[in-house]
Amino acid sequence: MGRCGIEKPMQLIGDVPTVQRVVDALSGSTNIDRILVSVSDNTLETERYLNERGVETIRTSGDSFMDDLHDAFEVLSGKYVLTCPSDLPLLTTEVVDKFIDFFDPGTMQSAIAVVDERTVKDIGIIPSYVREDDGGRWVLSGICIMDREGTLEGQYLDETLFKTSWVELSVNVNTPMELNLARSFFRE
Repeated sequence: MGRCGIEKPMQLIGDVPTVQRVVDALSGSTNIDRILVSVSDNTLETERYLNERGVETIRTSGDSFMDDLHDAFEVLSGKYVLTCPSDLPLLTTEVVDKFIDFFDPGTMQSAIAVVDERTVKDIGIIPSYVREDDGGRWVLSGICIMDREGTLEGQYLDETLFKTSWVELSVNVNTPMELNLARSFFRE
């Protein structure tokens, strides 16, 4: 998003900050017992906003995704953790629950939600990264379930793809164009 004067998680979509939309979707799930949002010196406004609303935060370096992930995983408990970026404003509790229901801890170490490339392109987004699997082309949504302990131990986790064509997982707000696209869903 570049420097636009507003932190990315605080961008308003339908008069609600993007991060709040994600927190609301996660909070509605009966499968999630704790929400912890990683913030850094780059997201001080987001931290203040969330803390005022009683949402638990952890201050991380903001230097790298993996460092921040490990910092958060260190204070969490439990075998598996759902991770989700704060820039999925179309995310719903129903989508979260369907993804969690898909995950089988008896046979899976991690699950990654991916969206059919055609779905993403059809709504006007050019994906920055596409992954091929079983003859299909898939775009990472950013939401996943991981073996927390294995991650902290540095284990390579076997990944299982949760393949969808859900628009709710298609819009990651990383550019002004994607921000406008997300806003258009709430104007319609």
